Amino acid sequence: MELNNDILIIVITAVVSLLVGFLITSTLVKKSIERKSQHIIKDAQAEAEVIKKDKILQAKEKFLQLKAEHEKQINEKNNSINAAENRIKQKENSISQRIEEVQRKQKELTTLKDNLSAQLELVNRKQSDLEKAHKLQVEQLETISGLSAADAKAQIVESLKGEAKVEALAFIKDSMEEAKMTANIEAKKIIIETIQRTATEHSVENSVSVFNIENDEMKGRIIGREGRNIRALEAATGVEIIVDDTPDAILLSGFDPVRREIARLSLHKLVTDGRIHPARIEEVVAKTKKQIEQEIVEIGKRTTIDFGIHGMHHELVRMIGRMKYRSSYGQNLLQHSKEVANLCSTMAAELGLNPKVAKRAGLLHDIGKVPDNEPDLPHAILGMKLAEKFKETADICNAIGSHHDETEMNSLISPIVQACDAISGARPGARREVVEAYIKRLKDLEQLALSYPGVVKTYAIQAGRELRVIVGAEKVTDQEATDLSYELSKKIQTEMTYPGQVKITVIRETRAVSYAK
Repeated sequence: MELNNDILIIVITAVVSLLVGFLITSTLVKKSIERKSQHIIKDAQAEAEVIKKDKILQAKEKFLQLKAEHEKQINEKNNSINAAENRIKQKENSISQRIEEVQRKQKELTTLKDNLSAQLELVNRKQSDLEKAHKLQVEQLETISGLSAADAKAQIVESLKGEAKVEALAFIKDSMEEAKMTANIEAKKIIIETIQRTATEHSVENSVSVFNIENDEMKGRIIGREGRNIRALEAATGVEIIVDDTPDAILLSGFDPVRREIARLSLHKLVTDGRIHPARIEEVVAKTKKQIEQEIVEIGKRTTIDFGIHGMHHELVRMIGRMKYRSSYGQNLLQHSKEVANLCSTMAAELGLNPKVAKRAGLLHDIGKVPDNEPDLPHAILGMKLAEKFKETADICNAIGSHHDETEMNSLISPIVQACDAISGARPGARREVVEAYIKRLKDLEQLALSYPGVVKTYAIQAGRELRVIVGAEKVTDQEATDLSYELSKKIQTEMTYPGQVKITVIRETRAVSYAK
């Protein structure tokens, strides 16, 4: 029993001790926390004071900076105001000086005006005295001569009229003679200077082109088996191909330079490619024709660009390109037109006219020689109609139409074009009348055959000694082809003049073409 009581006392004592320790510990911890809190608060207050002082310092610095900038702006404004005030003061001083100067000059003008008024009164007085003296003198002269002033004046005028008339007639005669002499001298001078400043080479074109080959073996391939290749070439191009003993060369004979060029280029392509047979020949000739047509357009464009001519219709540009493959009396038509254009430009400049208009008219003056179809009109009239059709100016159209006197000249450019055309064509060696007549005869021969129905193409070859006529197989029968050959021979005999004989060959060919797909 006592033991239990001791244990209880010990337990109670222990519990009390624990409670007392807990209370003491809690008190100590609380005090420690309070001390730490006070330290934290003090540190925070100190830090806040530091931040506050920094912010105050920054605010003061910002204030001082703004204050300095404001003072600077105020100083600048004050300086500009002072400068403006100084300028205003200077202008006021200048205006004051000018006002004083004007007032001074006004006083001088007033004084001068008074002096002039006095002098004018003096002059009027003297003029009145002079008129009185003149009147008195006239009365005295009338009394002495027995004539009035009007009668004397009329006699003097009549005598002066006669003298003036005689002198005027003599002066007019001398002036006209001098003008004629000067005009002749100046005209000759202008023409000579124009010719000297425009010098071009003349090459008389012929009707034969030479195609060079590497070896004579190629001649056999060009001729083909039984001559089928050369016949296909001649039928496709309309050019006579002469293969003779001339080493490494084949002659292409034809009056039309375009056909000869097509034949030459086609032969070059065929020889280079190596495949030479009738179907390939027709294909190459067709492509070459398109190529030549494109080249004609490019030549026309390049010519107009070189001459500084703009705004020309594309058809006229194409015709200019075609001039390269045409000749006028053996003279290359494009070269002749370019020379005439240069001559016209130079002569117009010498005469004080528009050189650009003259150059344009000179370049187009022979455009009637290269139409797509050839109506029965002089080339000057045809060229004028083409120029009118393609919206060229009236002066240029008149210059084209009148350069061979087919129409009346009504512009100053027209006689210049006529004179320059004569200058270009009249040089020794520039032209050959025989060549032009020969080409005209061959063209007439072809046109005669084309007038028959069913005729597709006509080619005059062998220098006009043979006429090949290609007819459409669906339009002309074999018997009609034979009749056509006979009719053509009779018509050529009756209507044309030609040396020797002309062989008429009518070709009728039937083809059947189909495609395997």
